[in-house]
Amino acid sequence: MKAEKGSTILEAAGKIDVYIPAICFHPDLPPPVKAKSMEAVYYGEKKIENDSLEKEFEGCKLCLVQVEGQEDLVLACCTQVSENMQVFTETKQVQEARKAQLKQILTKHPHACLICAQKEGCTTEPCSTNVPTEERCCPEFGKCEIESVAEYVGIREDTPRYVPHKLPIIEDEPLFLRDSNLCIGCTRCVRVCQEVRGVGALGFVYNNGEVFVGTVGPTLKGSDCRFCGGCIEVCPTGALRDKELEAAKREATLVPCKYACPANVDVPKYVKLISDGQFAKAAAIIREKLPLPNILAHACSRPCESVCRRGMVNEAVSICGLKRFAMENDAETWKENLSMAESKSKKVAIIGSGAAGLSAAYYLARLGYSVTVFEAMSEPGGMMRYGVQEYRLPKEIVDKDIREISSLGVEIKTDVVFGKDFTLKSLKNEGYDAFLIAAGLQTSRKLKVEGANLEGIIGALDFLRNVRLGKTSKLEGKVLVIGGGSVAMDTVLTTLRLGTSNVQLACLEKAEEMPAFPWEVQQALEEGVKIHNSFGVNRILGENGRVAAVELMRCLSVFDEEGRFNPTFDEEETMQIDADSLLLAIGQAPDLSWQTNGQLKLSELGLIDVNPSTLETSIPSVFACGDVAEGPTSIVKALASGKLAAFAIDKHLGGTGILEEKLVEVEKPNPWLGKVEKFGNKGSVQMPCLSILERKGNFLEVELGYNEKMAREEASRCLECNLRLDIQKAQQPPEKWLPFTEKGLKAVSETEGVFQLLNGDKETIFIKGTMNLKKELEQQLDVNTEVKYFIYEEAKMYTMRESELLQQHIKRHGKMPKQNLEIEDDLY
Repeated sequence: MKAEKGSTILEAAGKIDVYIPAICFHPDLPPPVKAKSMEAVYYGEKKIENDSLEKEFEGCKLCLVQVEGQEDLVLACCTQVSENMQVFTETKQVQEARKAQLKQILTKHPHACLICAQKEGCTTEPCSTNVPTEERCCPEFGKCEIESVAEYVGIREDTPRYVPHKLPIIEDEPLFLRDSNLCIGCTRCVRVCQEVRGVGALGFVYNNGEVFVGTVGPTLKGSDCRFCGGCIEVCPTGALRDKELEAAKREATLVPCKYACPANVDVPKYVKLISDGQFAKAAAIIREKLPLPNILAHACSRPCESVCRRGMVNEAVSICGLKRFAMENDAETWKENLSMAESKSKKVAIIGSGAAGLSAAYYLARLGYSVTVFEAMSEPGGMMRYGVQEYRLPKEIVDKDIREISSLGVEIKTDVVFGKDFTLKSLKNEGYDAFLIAAGLQTSRKLKVEGANLEGIIGALDFLRNVRLGKTSKLEGKVLVIGGGSVAMDTVLTTLRLGTSNVQLACLEKAEEMPAFPWEVQQALEEGVKIHNSFGVNRILGENGRVAAVELMRCLSVFDEEGRFNPTFDEEETMQIDADSLLLAIGQAPDLSWQTNGQLKLSELGLIDVNPSTLETSIPSVFACGDVAEGPTSIVKALASGKLAAFAIDKHLGGTGILEEKLVEVEKPNPWLGKVEKFGNKGSVQMPCLSILERKGNFLEVELGYNEKMAREEASRCLECNLRLDIQKAQQPPEKWLPFTEKGLKAVSETEGVFQLLNGDKETIFIKGTMNLKKELEQQLDVNTEVKYFIYEEAKMYTMRESELLQQHIKRHGKMPKQNLEIEDDLY
């Protein structure tokens, strides 16, 4: 074979898939020999001094190999290849030397579970052999690198019992858990922190002949840790672990901002671009997933911020504020890469021009369809125009995004009412091939209590719509709003801007349970709204046919044990609030007055019932999406729903349901972060806002937006969690998988056993025990086209072995193998 000049035996072997065990080596890290100790490190508050500063790091010494012509074994990780070199990786001498070295490692690491006869499928708790807890393997058991290496090398029978170090487990710091009882001193974490990330929050020392890894200060924050998680990713044991990590949702757990976004916007990518001053590219990344990017930059529900991992360090990154900055600095270079499919001879009608309808129109137009949007109001935008008020979402922002969609050839017809000015039948007669109902929820739900028919009771949606249309100028006297969601917050803030000074709000939920977003509630409190939590309406009192007061009763709980909306009350604890107007923001309902002859099947909640996989309704070629099909939701969720509907319609009409969305080329992220003093303590850059006084009597936008300095500073607070996903997995021991072919099955016997089937990516998709391995595998070969590899083992007690392997798989991946799960779903 040929090897690159200057490469080591280990590197050369890795390139031709020859496995040499090496726990201290990692393909993304500098060689172990480059690790340098420091004067002192901390493990919590304990400072550990270095008593051998000049000592060179020796590594794990598991990568021993034999080179022809040399008497002694050499370390593959630091021995360079040379011309005509012959290397032997699995001689008896090599194997025994590796076992001897592994013995030294395991003497200082819990390993009772690794040599236990009942380890297969074991969860370590409880222990059937009563091994003390501190001597058992950690929660990484079953998916641990040192475990797989030990299985490959082999554990000597004379390996001493592990004696616990009894070091404290550090659990009180953000995101990560540190357990030095499990550390084997490989220094991978130190090298990734120092040499790959450039942070230097971790180091190691020699003390009493042992390697101790720790932080450079007493805490992670005090060590200027960037909380990137690189150290966790490369740790071969459970010494460094994530506090919360679902194996089945690993990427979504590690980069939650991206996966919490219903539109799946690549948040880390555009935040990094803003930090680097590449604003046009940041805007392009946002536009790849958002047809209404400016609207969502002002009025997003910010699900990404609620899960931002930076929030567990101190304060979440202001992602929405950064999105607004990017869109305000959009050079529109993305237009050069906007792909449009060839024009098709098919027409699609969309009923409703809210977020869902406009989103669907955008994607269908790009897919080549002739699209017409029908809107009952005089201007398009739905609740974005007539519900969300100007102080949060200015009219010109709505217009800007709608103009962009119209520029794709989408026709928008306004002042046309479904069921009155046109019907599904009339649209069919005009040649439309598919129909999408995205009409939203236009009416407010009503209370069913004594006094509910008094004058002065107004639906919040009607109120907000009339304010936008200029039909409502001011509510005189005292105003009480019922509800705890976003519509309720918009209602109280709008009422204040109209000049009403006495505005109160009552809701069933406790303060921490309110469905409104925290910043909405905070704004209402700042502007003087008094909120009565945990109260519901008992009855409405009137004078001369008009509301005069509302009697509230204490709400004990909003949901029952099964999570259903089922409030319970203490009718003995009541309070009365005087009110001249009562505004109801207790839910929204669709206006389906156009529905005739019961053609359209409705759900129990009165929403349009759709096939969840196709979004098609009970009427062929008629689809529904957004609030009218899913219930009240946010703009970004409605937008995502519209996109799914567009792709479903495309498939229905013979398309693929796929659209290229790449609008900009971005280089692979740089793994280097650099040291930033007091990084963990950097607070969020506050969004500039109008003062409370400046907000009175007008609908000027409250948030003013970041300037460049603010935006880049805020973006620089990002932990860049996504970088962790770019770290390779260390080379694993060779797999025993066989090709799933007739030739591969020849050696299989007709006996009891268990087999595992894998797909082309070598992911286990099926595990099964059987009385006849050969016969069962031959049957699978005939019908299971997804399988590319397999492995089997003979086992008389095959049902028990199947159970053990399934438990192992669930522990490692958080779920059953794909085809096992499908069989289970079919059964139940």
